[in-house]
Amino acid sequence: MGRVCEECGGRVIRRKVRFSLYGETVGLYPAEVCSRCGEEVFSEETAMDINAEAKRKGLWGLEAKARVTRVGTSVAVVINKRLVKFLGLRLGDDLYIRPESRHRIVMDRDS
Repeated sequence: MGRVCEECGGRVIRRKVRFSLYGETVGLYPAEVCSRCGEEVFSEETAMDINAEAKRKGLWGLEAKARVTRVGTSVAVVINKRLVKFLGLRLGDDLYIRPESRHRIVMDRDS
């Protein structure tokens, strides 16, 4: 009998899976995947390959703190330059911001 999933007890199989970061495909990589719950486990070597490709594509390290500041009588959120470039934002762009919960906001472009 093959390996058993530590999460649900399902059967684990080896296959290539698509790895994405921030909605961008990094590539296809070998992983152990549970046939029941879908849990994906990558080897340490594969994880290093994924990290290297994410860095090469400019996807690594986009997360950063943002500062809430005052602009006149309004409040603004300052986003770092790398994230602005990744999102393709320009001064004057219209964005829609909505709460997903009390701890998370979602920002969408004006369609």
